[in-house]
Amino acid sequence: MSAQPEESKWTSGLTDEDFRNTMLASLRLLAVLCALFVALFWWKSGWRSAVLVVVGAGISAASLWEWLRLMTAVNQQMDRGATAKPMGLILTGFFLRLGLTVVVLYVSLKYLNGSVFALASGLGLGVVSLTIEALKLMKRWTV
Repeated sequence: MSAQPEESKWTSGLTDEDFRNTMLASLRLLAVLCALFVALFWWKSGWRSAVLVVVGAGISAASLWEWLRLMTAVNQQMDRGATAKPMGLILTGFFLRLGLTVVVLYVSLKYLNGSVFALASGLGLGVVSLTIEALKLMKRWTV
């Protein structure tokens, strides 16, 4: 009598829904952190720096949203194969947004004359919020 091997918690783990919920939670956290940083930079460096925080956080949020769309499309492509929607439009939007990001960064730095650290802080909020939510997901997954 051979026993069936137990399914490891590492192979039964994350679902597409877990990924989606983590990304959406990180977007919500990014909005909260953005509000805190806007208040801090407005108080310390003025409204121009606060706007640069918003610009950076907006770029971070748009990036997280695009990654969510891209990964959802890739997962659908892998699950459904030929019946999935073509990825051309999603990839085109992804690369167009990258180009738009460069333009927004250039214009905001050239005309707002705020703190570059404020812009960098806004851009970094996406990484911070995604890291926090990913650590929460890992904790739920492994415990």
